[in-house]
Amino acid sequence: KNWKYSKSEVVSWKSKDGATIEGVLHKPMDYQPGKKYPLLVSIHGGPTGISIPGPVPAYVYPMLQWLDKGALVLQPNYRGSAGYGEDFRKLNVENLGVGDAWDVMSGIDYLDREGLIDTDRMGAMGWSQGGYISAFLTTNTSAFKAISVGAGISNWMTYYVNTDIHPFTRQYLKDTPWENEEIYRKTSPMTNINNATTPTLIQHGEFDRRVPIPNAYELYQGLQDVGVDTKLVVYKGFGHGITKPKERLAAMWHNWQWFGKYLWEEEISIPAVDEKE
Repeated sequence: KNWKYSKSEVVSWKSKDGATIEGVLHKPMDYQPGKKYPLLVSIHGGPTGISIPGPVPAYVYPMLQWLDKGALVLQPNYRGSAGYGEDFRKLNVENLGVGDAWDVMSGIDYLDREGLIDTDRMGAMGWSQGGYISAFLTTNTSAFKAISVGAGISNWMTYYVNTDIHPFTRQYLKDTPWENEEIYRKTSPMTNINNATTPTLIQHGEFDRRVPIPNAYELYQGLQDVGVDTKLVVYKGFGHGITKPKERLAAMWHNWQWFGKYLWEEEISIPAVDEKE
């Protein structure tokens, strides 16, 4: 009964192309109507994953702690998410990244119109497909103070030739890169790397076969080349997910540090434990 938990609700809005998008909006327990809060956008993977209302949203993102710190958290069920029917599932075919970004940014516009958020203090993050969408936002908008890319695709051609699920790319982009290079360019974060300005944390498992780590190196090098503040953390021995408690806690701390620095202007140190203790 003493836990601090999320007050969550389902909200909906219209995306750029008129599609209805739902999302889960998490509010702190002491939420005050009329106050404008910093916003953290946490984007699920899949793309056929789904976010649902719940009291303790987490993974490697300290969402409850951000709520307690005085922020709102939005988890958008962007186009392609499960549970909304076949037509909705198909809306990101040949439109990956582009349509997903519409859905995220239109959700932010909706919250802004409702007077809920401080648009000068926003961050975005996600893992896997959510990491890909976060990378796409990094290179295609300057709306965020900070972004975190977890196991994300940075270049669909790089992804296609390295992944353990080649059919996935062809199902969504409808061609190989040798048949239609343009669709791979249209949907790849790296295409607009020269426009990137957002400080970006990159998190990746060393032995990820689903989204192989060259994607992380490519985004990291590109951001360095254009002078964007970036940090790459490689989790040794892990694949596509961070599956052990200690390393998952470390990944959460890395996000706590990153967004604390850019949204709250705080320098946060990770607690160290003496191995002899």
